[in-house]
Amino acid sequence: MATVLAQQGRFRGWLARLGLVTREQIAWVLYDWANSAFATTVMAAVLPIYYSTVAAADLPPYLASAYWGYTTAIALALIAFISPILGAVADYMGARKRFLGIFVAVGTIFAASLALVGQGDWLLASVLFIVANVAFAGANIFYDALLPGIADEDLIDRVSAAGYAIGYLGGGLLLLLNVLWILNPSLFGIPDTTTASRLAFVSVGVWWALFSVPLFRYVPEPTRRLAEGESLRDNPIKRGWARLLDTAREIRKYRQVLIFLVAFWLYGDGIGTIIKMATIYGTEIGIRQRDLIGALVLTQFAGIPFTFAFGWLASRLGTKRAIGLGLIVYTLISIGGFFMQTAWHFWVLALAVATVQGGTQALSRSLFSMMVPRSLVSEFFGFFSVFAKFAGVLGPFMFGLIASVAGSSRLSILSLIVFFVGGLLVLVFVDVEEGRHVAAAVDAEYRPAS
Repeated sequence: MATVLAQQGRFRGWLARLGLVTREQIAWVLYDWANSAFATTVMAAVLPIYYSTVAAADLPPYLASAYWGYTTAIALALIAFISPILGAVADYMGARKRFLGIFVAVGTIFAASLALVGQGDWLLASVLFIVANVAFAGANIFYDALLPGIADEDLIDRVSAAGYAIGYLGGGLLLLLNVLWILNPSLFGIPDTTTASRLAFVSVGVWWALFSVPLFRYVPEPTRRLAEGESLRDNPIKRGWARLLDTAREIRKYRQVLIFLVAFWLYGDGIGTIIKMATIYGTEIGIRQRDLIGALVLTQFAGIPFTFAFGWLASRLGTKRAIGLGLIVYTLISIGGFFMQTAWHFWVLALAVATVQGGTQALSRSLFSMMVPRSLVSEFFGFFSVFAKFAGVLGPFMFGLIASVAGSSRLSILSLIVFFVGGLLVLVFVDVEEGRHVAAAVDAEYRPAS
């Protein structure tokens, strides 16, 4: 018994060093473990290749790349339009977890339904992916909005980074299993690679649903807060729109948040495009599926320590400077992608992405949460989603457009430099302390609902 207690104590101490002090924080980061399966297997690794080689097998390779870019752009545009009002309604209702549950249910079902896609079914693949991706992005609005309620400012960078790192581990483990049965289907009693890919989509839906359970059990719904003149009996949609319009009218008050969102819109576009288009670009220039998926598995597992390291780095350099360092590395990656010719080039660039991908995204989430009112956090993460998704619209769309015109995606990769350098230049002007003071003043105007 003493040995077991000692081991439990060491485990809790290890979690505490990672910034995970409470049961609620552990349950919260486990959702990153859950939904990262969709990001790795569906968005980044298996579906882009499956789309190119099976669903769009009858199309020229460059056109398959272009259609995949358009598909991701449509999905991101849809969630960008609906996320702010959903966030405002959830804040008013005190129903962030309820909205999260709805999106998780839709996302898991449609992710698993990708198993229905066969050869030539590129339109069906696009439709199913669009719905699943909308649900994935929508769920993240309310997941991210729960972060300020479980972590104080002195821990928020580390908890956010822990979420991304644990997500790398969870998504990487499922992707590794998926890769094993895709590359060696006979060892698992699976008839062929196509069937193995379809089973991978089903596994994503199951994984996402199963590991979401701790969040719904242990993470509390934040206290519902009302502004002057609001009532518990108001129409939620009407009140959500009213809150959204109030924020829009007072947008100058949130000047630092707005500057940050412009910066994030730029550099987030570059990050998102690399995530979504890397494997289909590699397929286009002739890199084997084995190398493409293997390099992405490397990215997942190598990203774990680097993401934790970014949480530590933020405490030394400051959150904003740590993000800036990541953007410099991304600029170098884009240049390297233009010159990529062989499989080992792809492996090297994948490792470079692993050093910064989770860290820059995690610190962006925590920096934003420091500057927004907790009473309106879902609404503001809705705006965060708008900028992220419109960024995601522009990047893949430009990627597809340049590929269509040039007949190759090589120039598309090089164009991403504009997003990283532009985002870095705008980020320099963000005054985080001013943003914190404004958020605290706005929170003082809201009262707990009784």
